[in-house]
Amino acid sequence: MPINEGSSKIPVHIGIIMDGNRRWAKKKGLPAIAGHSAGMTALENVIDSANDFGVKYLSLYAFSTENWKRTPLEVEGLMGLFRLYLKDKVERLHARGARIRFVGKMDAFGRDIREGVRAAEEKTRGNGAINVIVCVNYGGRQEIVDAVNRLLAEGEEPPLTEDAVRSKLYAPDIPDPDLIIRTGGEFRTSNFWLWEGAYSEYYFTDAYWPEFGGKELELAISSFSERERRYGAS
Repeated sequence: MPINEGSSKIPVHIGIIMDGNRRWAKKKGLPAIAGHSAGMTALENVIDSANDFGVKYLSLYAFSTENWKRTPLEVEGLMGLFRLYLKDKVERLHARGARIRFVGKMDAFGRDIREGVRAAEEKTRGNGAINVIVCVNYGGRQEIVDAVNRLLAEGEEPPLTEDAVRSKLYAPDIPDPDLIIRTGGEFRTSNFWLWEGAYSEYYFTDAYWPEFGGKELELAISSFSERERRYGAS
């Protein structure tokens, strides 16, 4: 069903678990990296569509802490795509007025990637359209552990409060996701936004990530707009 024009139920923040690149490639008889490359094209289209729909924050689960377990060849290919994204795609997003931020443990990446991340964030810092949050080397459990360890290192004594832990998350200024979408036909959170997603609505689709576009995003937002969020009140 289409989104109602002028709807007040457009989610402020949408998170996406971008799943299914490898299965999409396998279905087509292609190597895994071809699926990841096609996923980058889908990513551009979805960012544009989210911006057009009026979404203010779009967070993307691009590379988890567990993804290092994949074959060295696939990880190397993913790092190559990450470098390409930083080199060729950031300028296009900047021209669209998007602000780009990266969330995760950046110290695991090579110097060139870390410098590219800093440059992208600085270049787009003043932009006022959609905020694009790319989660790389990110894990929700690790984020919570890191937050608690920061508090303890600063001399905070138990019992710790929710507000205190939240203040030490990777991006405490970003609003919690209203809607989390998972592509690829799987039904799990996979360590994404474990703290922030406590009251998020979820939307699951069988579409592999390279197949996901503006129409599929519209369907997800339409589903969200029909739901009543109670936050445990009833």
